[in-house]
Amino acid sequence: MRDDLVGWVVSGRKRLSKPIGEARFNTGQVFVIPRATQWDMLNEPVPGGHYEARMMAFSPQTVERFHDRFGQFVGTPAVQGCASSAADDAFLTTFGHATAALLDPEASHAVREHRALEVLLLLAERGLVFAPMRELDWTDRVHRLVGQRPHAVWTVEDLARAFHLSVSTLQRRLSEEGTSASRCVREVRLEAAMALLQGSSLHVSEIAARCGYDSHSRFSAAFRQRFGYAPSHLRP
Repeated sequence: MRDDLVGWVVSGRKRLSKPIGEARFNTGQVFVIPRATQWDMLNEPVPGGHYEARMMAFSPQTVERFHDRFGQFVGTPAVQGCASSAADDAFLTTFGHATAALLDPEASHAVREHRALEVLLLLAERGLVFAPMRELDWTDRVHRLVGQRPHAVWTVEDLARAFHLSVSTLQRRLSEEGTSASRCVREVRLEAAMALLQGSSLHVSEIAARCGYDSHSRFSAAFRQRFGYAPSHLRP
């Protein structure tokens, strides 16, 4: 998860799992998933029906503005792993207002942000708070930067320049977190490719190009190494 996520299950069930355990969210439940977490996700339809969920992602800047505006929640522990709440009338009304504003092309940025903050405020009053942006580690910062333009040619010099750091400083900070600039770039590109394979009708060659690969074979090899199967497994 690259951004903090809030959603609710309209129909069916969502399962989030990792080696240490599993979380399940049934119809009518809200799910809250913080950034910088990783899950295996399974969306299960109801018998004879379908799965449906509504989701809203919050940028780190929006979460930071929430903390600046509502300082009374400074002592509330941030959500770890994932959490849930009820999709009651109060939540559905607040979430619906935010969704309407975000989808309205004539709504101002101020109105959209205000509605999004209302969702965060409602959850905070239920004890569900996302961590402020200042807690992002360097790996996550690089991921977010590269994620804006995964097709671009990203060198460690480009990344260091974007953060106003020396190359050696950025390399050291990433190394302390057990990664490197090239690994971060590769991870973001392949995650973007996975999202496009699952959520678009683009040809595999076009997806490879959009994710920074000029060779179909190199893309397929990298994808297989990362996920354990070729892109053609998702796009017959």
